[in-house]
Amino acid sequence: MTPQHEAAIQAATEQLVAALLAAVRAEAAATEAAPDRLLSVGQAAAMLGLGRSALYGQLEAGRLRSLRVGRRRLVPAGAVRDFIEGAGR
Repeated sequence: MTPQHEAAIQAATEQLVAALLAAVRAEAAATEAAPDRLLSVGQAAAMLGLGRSALYGQLEAGRLRSLRVGRRRLVPAGAVRDFIEGAGR
């Protein structure tokens, strides 16, 4: 391979990496601006690998955030993420 080909490949690779980084950053910014998805107790329990009773136990202990909408108890997806991150501590 000639030095010109290597330089062309290097330049193309750098352009591709820059485009990928820009796309990832744009998607991350859009995700951060989006509101938290609200999960039912059953959905949150399934995501955490817990039963409904165990999930309610975590809610009552204050280890997992939730809110009430009418008679429904909903768990923000961010609360599930926070719970998982806090489990390792």
